[in-house]
Amino acid sequence: MKKSCGQQTEISEVFVVEQADVVIIGAGAAGLFCAAQAGQLGLNVLLVDNGKKPGRKILMSGGGRCNFTNMYADHTAYLSHNPHFCKSALARYTQWDFIELVSRHGVAYHEKTLGQLFCDNSAEDMVNLLVKECEQGNVDLRMRNEVLSVESNEQGFMIKLSAGNIQAKSLVIASGGLSMPGLGATPFGYKIAEQFGINVLPTRAGLVPVTLHKPLLEVLQTLSGVAVPVSVTAENGTNFKESLLFTHRGLSGPAILQISSYWQPGESITVNLLPNLDLDAFLNEERAEHPNQSLKNTLARHLPKRLVESLQTLNKVPDVTLKQLSAPQQQQLADTLQQWQIQPNGTEGYRTAEVTLGGVDTKALSSKTMESVQVPGLYFIGEVVDVTGWLGGYNFQWAWSSAWACAQALAKTE
Repeated sequence: MKKSCGQQTEISEVFVVEQADVVIIGAGAAGLFCAAQAGQLGLNVLLVDNGKKPGRKILMSGGGRCNFTNMYADHTAYLSHNPHFCKSALARYTQWDFIELVSRHGVAYHEKTLGQLFCDNSAEDMVNLLVKECEQGNVDLRMRNEVLSVESNEQGFMIKLSAGNIQAKSLVIASGGLSMPGLGATPFGYKIAEQFGINVLPTRAGLVPVTLHKPLLEVLQTLSGVAVPVSVTAENGTNFKESLLFTHRGLSGPAILQISSYWQPGESITVNLLPNLDLDAFLNEERAEHPNQSLKNTLARHLPKRLVESLQTLNKVPDVTLKQLSAPQQQQLADTLQQWQIQPNGTEGYRTAEVTLGGVDTKALSSKTMESVQVPGLYFIGEVVDVTGWLGGYNFQWAWSSAWACAQALAKTE
């Protein structure tokens, strides 16, 4: 029979400790969903967060419309030191399961591109859905509560909060990564892992714009706001075919955000500015019909004119007519436009990164339950774990899947 989360047990005359089956730290996507599922399975759940309102990162995701999952989500779209770890959770709670939940709540949504599903109206619809699910599970949601310390004991865990102390049988860390500190991101989850002797792999910003060295940046930043469809390849061979956006700091857009997760400092990326064009055939045809046309105007049929002009400034496009373009120059042009080697000097970092790569070592967790192998009752879910998805709803799906797997395990321990 379900007890009230607020039940109190006197430890001494000095202070009172509340009891809960589960304390979940972090009211983001993973924490909210895990709390809702565990609560609906009959557990007394306390969900704690130091922010003013739940789902802060959800609210600003997807341009304010929340790209809540992807129709093509599977384990191949995730980075991890153990690429097999995410398979179990993703297979047991799929994108179709979450889509069914969204439909059941009457939240209107649409596919944008590449299987990406967005709310029609606002990301608030997704936060409201999760809060309603928590209400159905009688979850005790407490915002503006700072976790002062966590200690293990014979009964489970003692969590000291700024507003009191909680004794819980199980503890779930859903505090996210380091990305977007402006939304409250902290290394809290990693510190808890380290406190209990759990390995934390090095972290870095993922799905993040890259910055450029000054000589190149000075030319390209004049293109700020210009977007082009490209194919981008990392040195390890990973390739993404989406749009690239020039910014005043460097490069962004879906293609760059995707490749940033595979880029390492010091490496170059290869940009194909004309991925859908047989450039050689195109130039030969144009030369036959318009021999006196400038190369710049010819290329401007497939690339923004400002970009072509910038490439001329960089001496990558010769200032000639088509009949003046020699065979060696044409070959060099093809190499330049379709295999443009760019070496970023870094990324914009956690401030603008959508996710954090690395984190709690999956070797220390059960892939079926998300429970620590060495600390019974301690679970890690969502972004704090070393599982990072592609851009396009994949990270939300990992949040839902890992949270669901954790909730099922929590219910079985009671």
